[in-house]
Amino acid sequence: MGKGRVEAFSDGVIAIVITIMVLEIRVPDGVEITALKPVVPVFFAYVLSFVYVGIYWNNHHHMFHLVQKVNGPVLWANLHLLFWLSLLPAVTHWIGNSHLAPWPTALYGIVLVMAAIAYFILTRLLLRHHRPDSALAQAIGRDVKGAISVALYLMGIASAFRLPAVSVALYTLNAIVWIAPDRRVERVLKQQ
Repeated sequence: MGKGRVEAFSDGVIAIVITIMVLEIRVPDGVEITALKPVVPVFFAYVLSFVYVGIYWNNHHHMFHLVQKVNGPVLWANLHLLFWLSLLPAVTHWIGNSHLAPWPTALYGIVLVMAAIAYFILTRLLLRHHRPDSALAQAIGRDVKGAISVALYLMGIASAFRLPAVSVALYTLNAIVWIAPDRRVERVLKQQ
């Protein structure tokens, strides 16, 4: 099967996720700058989640440049990733309005770690569906950064019940690590 529909559907879902997240930011009642104070935590949660959605879109986009074909398991793995990303608006709103309460902070991390695992599964199924010497296989190689990310998410989830601010710091650090497009893919694309 061709990959075009997977890319188009994924782009559409990701656009909707971002739209839903921004709609959760309420306009303040007052007209003074101080009226923004209650919205600040929700805005920062939105920014972090927007960055994460951007990271997934960017890396998905880069990876699919190297994908030649897809099959049924790849389609389901992609839907699995989109499922976890579609939960980001809910947990973003909850963590933003909870003032870093333990459960919203932990659940935010759970959604992030599940999205990372889903992306890993998608990547492995794509690799299995392509030849071992394919451009995709050359670009992906060993995913050390992905494994480190999962560890950081798990540490963030664990610390949510004692030090929620540390959890958010770990989630933010993880986003900073991934903010640049996957250079492995960029290198292979330049060689083609």
